[in-house]
Amino acid sequence: MPHSVPAVILASQSPRRRELLSDLELPFTVDAPTGSETGRLGEAPEALAVRLAAAKAQEVSARAPGALIIAADTLVVLEGRVLGKPHSAEEAVEMLMRLRGRRHHVYTGLALMYGGRGLSASLLATTPVQMRTYSDMAMRAYVATGEPMDKAGAYAVQSEVFDPVQRVENCWANVVGLPLCHLYRSLVDWELAPPRHPLERCPWAVRHGGCSWAGAILNNRVP
Repeated sequence: MPHSVPAVILASQSPRRRELLSDLELPFTVDAPTGSETGRLGEAPEALAVRLAAAKAQEVSARAPGALIIAADTLVVLEGRVLGKPHSAEEAVEMLMRLRGRRHHVYTGLALMYGGRGLSASLLATTPVQMRTYSDMAMRAYVATGEPMDKAGAYAVQSEVFDPVQRVENCWANVVGLPLCHLYRSLVDWELAPPRHPLERCPWAVRHGGCSWAGAILNNRVP
């Protein structure tokens, strides 16, 4: 029999993650962690994403030890270099120029902690992304909107106006910041399946009538 659903806390202040988690119709509250997000010398981006997500989950779990904590950390990585959130419009332009027409990777570390049952899990979701060869004018107009300033890599895959991405090669929701099928798989393992299946609500799956990557992710055959 499925276990009763505990209080769920999203350890993130990201509005994109809130929207994606809301799509699964799993009631939750938000408690944003305050810890450092800096890397360690020689630390691989994949390891960094997982470590930061776990640290966020641990911080919030310490404040709510009986709750189910969901935490994530998303990194945009080009040729081994992490592109964080730009600190200025000039830096946003620089990032978008570097990404233009090129393939990079988006890594999300996903961490879950359920102190009420002594459970924890960490995993990594990986999505290769091919960017469009957008024009300087379109790029600078996008930066002028201010939208890139709170986004890793200075872009939003879901932007309909700028539309910076030519294609994604794995989980689309991962690029937004919360890999829904990975999360769903982990919660099902704990007999805590959300009310809605990600294929019913993920914007990519809804728009395209399904998702070619979901089956492998849900069956734990790929990252």
